[in-house]
Amino acid sequence: MTLQPGAPPVASRDVAEARWWARPLARQLAAREARALRQLAGIDGFPTLIAWDGRRLVRSAIDGLTLREARPRDAAYFRAALRLLLRMHRRGVAHNDLAREPNWLVTTTGKPALIDFQLAWIDPARGRLFRLMAREDLRHLLKHKRQYCPERLTARQRQLLAQPSAAARTWRWTLQPLGRRLRGWLGRDARKTQE
Repeated sequence: MTLQPGAPPVASRDVAEARWWARPLARQLAAREARALRQLAGIDGFPTLIAWDGRRLVRSAIDGLTLREARPRDAAYFRAALRLLLRMHRRGVAHNDLAREPNWLVTTTGKPALIDFQLAWIDPARGRLFRLMAREDLRHLLKHKRQYCPERLTARQRQLLAQPSAAARTWRWTLQPLGRRLRGWLGRDARKTQE
């Protein structure tokens, strides 16, 4: 794909950059990201899918800092992040990787944005498994709020944080370590290639 001079910045992910034996999984994850971005088309706070040809995914870049870099202390950021999360869930997309601070951005205007949808779960019918994943998305947002703006947590939010689902506990002790290894094998970095 050739970009025109003066075109807005993009981020790309090329399946060929993964190790040869991990390419089938890398292709599947990129296809999942493309599908999620199609579901979220037209909503501010999410990248726009520009192209997916089965090998290379190109999406709009979002100008901002990661949560860790920006360290937002304003409760307004977290209220807006909650609204963004609810919009995403209404479109039938659960992110599934919101514990990672690099997937949360604070834009140059101070608004939240989400990137890196490779692990997203797409279910327009929003069935039981989807609702469980959406709950975990919310818990991860609240964990970040607890880190950067703890005094603004409500009693209900504290209760939700104190009660991870059985699936979340299982994930933490079994599959999370595997996920970390996979990210290394796939050469995965959400903000990696800015052209």
